[in-house]
Amino acid sequence: MAGLAASFGSGAMTNSIQELEDADCILVIGSNTNENHPVIAARIKRAAKMKNADLIVVDPRRQDLVKFSKLFLRQTPGTDIALINSMMQVIIAEKLYDEPYVTERTENFDAFKETVAKYTPEYAAKITGIPAAQIIEAARMFARAKVASIVYCMGITQHTVGTDNVKTLANLAMLCGNVGVHGGGVNPLRGQNNVQGACDMGGLPNVFSGYQPVADAAARQKMEAAWGVSNLNDKPGMTMTEMLPAISKGGIKALYIVGENPALTDADSNHAIKEMQALELLVVQDIFLTETGKLADVVLPASSFAEKDGTFSNTERRVARVRRAIPPVGQSKSDWQIICEISKRLGYPMEYRNPEEIFEEIRKVTPAYAGISYQRLEAGGLQWPCPTEDHPGTMFLHKDRFARGLGAFFAIDHKDPAEMPDNDYPLYLTTGRLLYHYHSGTMSRRAPGLTEKAPECRVEIAPADAAKYGIGEGEQVRVRSRRGEITAKAQISKKAVAGTVFLPFHFAEASANKLTNAALDPVSKIPEYKVCAVQIEKA
Repeated sequence: MAGLAASFGSGAMTNSIQELEDADCILVIGSNTNENHPVIAARIKRAAKMKNADLIVVDPRRQDLVKFSKLFLRQTPGTDIALINSMMQVIIAEKLYDEPYVTERTENFDAFKETVAKYTPEYAAKITGIPAAQIIEAARMFARAKVASIVYCMGITQHTVGTDNVKTLANLAMLCGNVGVHGGGVNPLRGQNNVQGACDMGGLPNVFSGYQPVADAAARQKMEAAWGVSNLNDKPGMTMTEMLPAISKGGIKALYIVGENPALTDADSNHAIKEMQALELLVVQDIFLTETGKLADVVLPASSFAEKDGTFSNTERRVARVRRAIPPVGQSKSDWQIICEISKRLGYPMEYRNPEEIFEEIRKVTPAYAGISYQRLEAGGLQWPCPTEDHPGTMFLHKDRFARGLGAFFAIDHKDPAEMPDNDYPLYLTTGRLLYHYHSGTMSRRAPGLTEKAPECRVEIAPADAAKYGIGEGEQVRVRSRRGEITAKAQISKKAVAGTVFLPFHFAEASANKLTNAALDPVSKIPEYKVCAVQIEKA
């Protein structure tokens, strides 16, 4: 969000899922789409297989989408900026870029051009490990496409340079005139089903709903009038990754965690658990007793999606209704009801009768949602911005102008990850998801069919590394970083590249995040989940 907002003025997926089938070229980078977003992957496969779109896959692992690609670029982890800069160097040197678009719709091109000039394919090959000829081929393929789409996920963002990674992809899209057109754009795939909606509603430390800054006096006055309060704070708060370290420093005494499981999902999770144990009060609101819930002083039983009414806003900015299928189980309540009850006891009554009343307030204070109503959603989802009730919703953003006016090029150099392999910890570790499990496994590991498909954590190792360390298929191995160690069975796989091991993070008994590095991106404060240094040995 931070990267796209800086480049374009809006931090959301620019285009729609269905438009992927109309792209002439699709660049998938930092996204194991087939396992993490299989419905979207189906669109990409159809574009490649049935419409002959050029599919470029960039990934250290040979993921399943590679079978449908025309070009597979296998980069050293943490070198995405060098690769994209090099592609742009080729595009500019060969005059393949959209010069009228760059002139009319963007700014800061000259400074950007000067920075990327040194990233020749030969120079980038030394950093990325990708042959120069492949970089040149990818650049020409992308630039010569009539319309090209960029698809990325947390393989791009979960780095200490995550925001810069996103800005670099935005540079590439603007350079070739692919923003504000059908089938193009820069398209982040959200990691969970309502992450976009949570952000839209102000689930960030620096904005109200609709990305209205807390520092903006007019936005504060509007919210104060809507909520019947005065003197709303104009200072941004903390991100979650800033909150936990603040506990031991004495800045935070209580935490209220809703629908999150940081004991399993936070980087350097051993340290995160110690921080939470030092709290005076920990409240956890969830549908199951998670690893974090077991640390809590108070657990509030929430309802699942099947037990409540409301709306979800998905990765393509589509707001859709969700309807109760069964009554709440046991003593559980919808999240909004629990929050209202707590607010009442704290002295601020929230007298909402149902989710529709809440949504009506959302419409009044959030311009992008103003034209969306429950009545309109009966006919299907609507994509924001939808400013009026006669507006059809917006399929793709930035059609005639960027939200910030002119699109901004950023001059960005490659930086190494915060922790690189060395003699003591000679291997890269990268983490991610499996098709059969979801996030911390709070739900999916309670489903017998899914657990049968993926019952346990496996350490994915390249054949060359398995031979080097004398490890056989299915043998117990110990993976150790500077922060902790885990034991799990080895899976020798041709998906893996020599020098890099992969761990899924769904399994509490072999928690990958005991190993990962909590070094943060300075802007978004996201940890570097995707790169750290480890050693492996037989257990």
